[in-house]
Amino acid sequence: MTDIRLILVTTSPRAEAKRIAHALVEEHLAACVNLIGGVHSVYRWKEAVETADEVLLLIKTLQQKVDAVRTRVDELHSYELPEFLVLDVADGSEAYLAWIAANVR
Repeated sequence: MTDIRLILVTTSPRAEAKRIAHALVEEHLAACVNLIGGVHSVYRWKEAVETADEVLLLIKTLQQKVDAVRTRVDELHSYELPEFLVLDVADGSEAYLAWIAANVR
């Protein structure tokens, strides 16, 4: 197990996803954020089934920065309740994991 974490966040529209991604990387809270477009979400919200076209952010960071990432996402996100899921990274390329660690401060 590593201290690398992958955080999943969905947004709409794409401009918001870009703004969040740039802020996290510029502030050294994440080494990299991938934006995956074409995500169509179906979910229950306030007793109704809703749908939305969204962008999925894959945020690569360290465990010790998860709370700071959550705070920034909450500050920058337009949703009342943004998705924020933290996944442990069990393994990966040593060089890539080292690169993530070196670029998060």
